Amino acid sequence: MDVQHDPKRHRFFLEVTGGTAELVYRPLGEGMLDLLHTGVPDAAAGQGIGGKLAKAAFDWARQNGMRLVPTCPFVKKWLERHPDEQDLVSVERGGQ
Repeated sequence: MDVQHDPKRHRFFLEVTGGTAELVYRPLGEGMLDLLHTGVPDAAAGQGIGGKLAKAAFDWARQNGMRLVPTCPFVKKWLERHPDEQDLVSVERGGQ
């Protein structure tokens, strides 16, 4: 199960039982993304899919020199369990 990135639709996604799981974002200017919403079909809930999506987004951001704004409540909770990823978090909104 590899997370895919679809920059045209502004999402990281994964095909899972019951449909598509996704972490949707919006660009906030150069070098910054706002992580808006994580959705996982009910049939795939509780399997760590949301965490895989969050990890993929943070890995991608790290590799591409991006900063992230975690608006999504799930991503905020995920960050509490993964404080080592906090260095990518920006408190700014709207870019530069």
